[in-house]
Amino acid sequence: MGMSVTISAATADDAEQILKLQYLCYQREAELYGDYSIEPLTQSLDDLRAELGQGCVLVARLGAEVVGSVRGTVDDKGTAAIGKLIVHPRMQRHGLGGRLLAAIEERLAEERDAKRYRLFTGHRSEGNLRLYRRYGYAQVGTEEVNRRLSLVTLEKEATPSAYAASA
Repeated sequence: MGMSVTISAATADDAEQILKLQYLCYQREAELYGDYSIEPLTQSLDDLRAELGQGCVLVARLGAEVVGSVRGTVDDKGTAAIGKLIVHPRMQRHGLGGRLLAAIEERLAEERDAKRYRLFTGHRSEGNLRLYRRYGYAQVGTEEVNRRLSLVTLEKEATPSAYAASA
């Protein structure tokens, strides 16, 4: 490729690129479940900008282009909610999703004192489920959203010693 992908905190200037990438990446999920009204495809730019100000949002860049992103928040009990992990289709299957996942976990543990990580994905999203299991997540629940979609909840405990050792 010639350039390496870097991961850093998103800025307000990244909002439009993130939203376009999100729209591109969630087409496959919408097709898989037969539902193009899913929130990632209907989210407004203003809503995304609000998320940038509230939680932790990371982007993966290849030069100036945003080719991946992930978001996370931590509640008052120390549970981090990780969501909207996206990687440009041409960059998938090269480890970037795992790098983004590890980066958001580390950031949420170090900066927001996360004790546990929780994320959701659709029951038919086999690639997502494989990635999350590879990174230590275990299924803790399933919720039927409608007849076409059940959300699988996965969690894992934070391991602060691993982050402290790498600092």
